[in-house]
Amino acid sequence: MIKEFPSFEATPEREPFWFLGGQARILLPGSATGNAVSLMEFSDPSGHAPPLHAHENEEELWFVLDGEVSFFVGNERHDLTPGQVAHGPRGVPHSYLVRSAEGARIAVVFSPARIEEWFRANGTPVAEAGDLPPAFDLAAVVASAEAFRLRVTGPPPAL
Repeated sequence: MIKEFPSFEATPEREPFWFLGGQARILLPGSATGNAVSLMEFSDPSGHAPPLHAHENEEELWFVLDGEVSFFVGNERHDLTPGQVAHGPRGVPHSYLVRSAEGARIAVVFSPARIEEWFRANGTPVAEAGDLPPAFDLAAVVASAEAFRLRVTGPPPAL
């Protein structure tokens, strides 16, 4: 059975928002798939790296669209370029580091869905394309993660 999803045209739900210094967009919310999966896009600057963390609910699949990104999953490091994929199993600490000078774009599938709601709730709308990311309160972002069974396990990775 093939299910049609709404087109990927810009809609208010798909508008980009700032998250931890980069931009994110929800391309396919879990509400469109019965919370089976969600799809997000992250556009991050060079050197961007979220804290090492683990999702207790979700599997995570990263697909590099543009740029060079190192993914850290457990004790492994995977250096990816456009077209390559990495997997973050549920419960395994992981993060990534954008290595390319021009930044990177990553498509991320979460299964099951709902974690995209946490990203949106902790994001700040992008007022216009040239804006710089606003300051963020990492402690507040981390505190709100508990409700989604997401836990920080260490600092951001470095090469």
